[in-house]
Amino acid sequence: MRSTVAILGAGAWGTTVAKVIAEKGNDVVVWCYEKETAEEINSRHTNERFLPGVNLPLGLRALNDMEQAVSGREFLILAVPSLFLLNTIKQLLMVPSIREGRTTIGVITKGFLETAKGPRPIIETLEDYLPGFYRKALVYIAGPSHAEEVSRGKITGLISASRSPKNAIRFRYLLKSSRLLVFASLDVCGVQVAAAVKNVIAIAFGIMDALKTNPSEPEEMFGDGTESLLLAAGLNEIQALGMAMGATHPETFSSISGVGDLDVTCRSVFGRNRRFGREIIEKNILEPFKNLDDLITRIGEIAYLPEGVAATKYVKILSEKYKLKMPISIGLHRILNREIKPLDFLRDFLNSLD
Repeated sequence: MRSTVAILGAGAWGTTVAKVIAEKGNDVVVWCYEKETAEEINSRHTNERFLPGVNLPLGLRALNDMEQAVSGREFLILAVPSLFLLNTIKQLLMVPSIREGRTTIGVITKGFLETAKGPRPIIETLEDYLPGFYRKALVYIAGPSHAEEVSRGKITGLISASRSPKNAIRFRYLLKSSRLLVFASLDVCGVQVAAAVKNVIAIAFGIMDALKTNPSEPEEMFGDGTESLLLAAGLNEIQALGMAMGATHPETFSSISGVGDLDVTCRSVFGRNRRFGREIIEKNILEPFKNLDDLITRIGEIAYLPEGVAATKYVKILSEKYKLKMPISIGLHRILNREIKPLDFLRDFLNSLD
């Protein structure tokens, strides 16, 4: 059965998901913030700025008008970066199919949202803004995936999580193919926390990786085993925060949405957060920014968007709220806030494990 689908956000991942769904014969439209991106998708069937080297299906359409893209669609997938997601939702509240609850909504954005109540998971926050039809009905989609691979048909697994089993399964069937495996989950909170905090750990991993391959002092301290130590400790922090915030299934963190997503985000050459961590060492990328807040405000000056930057700020707040010991996340906060040098942080972190 042919479904009608709108995807808001034509970055690499949004474009990739649009491609996958359109290739299955569905009617897919992607909303682009940049008018030139929409024109390129429609005329040349490519998105060279965000997904270079990939040909898009001829039937995939792009629009620059958000309301037109969403109106009357059976499915809506939100792929807008977390920093802009709430403003996007506010623009959709008057769309009839959203106002009346006729569109099933999924989210592939990673991170936390800043609210008057402090940082909160995306799904719970959106439920406060959307009509009551959507309470316990939204779907969160995450997993160890990179647009550069999925768009080229590399076998990948995702999790479709919702407190509505029916909606989780609906998105599972919408997305799955012979190359994209999708598994349903009820642990919406756990999957969201894992997807957000792994980006924080990946920045720290990138820092260590750069120091390992380009040591800043004669003593080469870091190796593959040190990176595995960081990964394992990072997974512990993810699980601790997830359980404190209301994760319902501990096995979420040993599944592809936990350890799987963490591993690929830290180790893949496609990982933007790993890249950002490496460039802290290799390019001194933090030098133009006074502190973390300045970095978040001016994040557009970086040529790509490392979602872990904003997540680092929110994880610190949440760790204090839940009285959790999270030395990697807190140490990274100090680095991005220009309070401590990366090498000093890593030494402090390793010493804290005694």
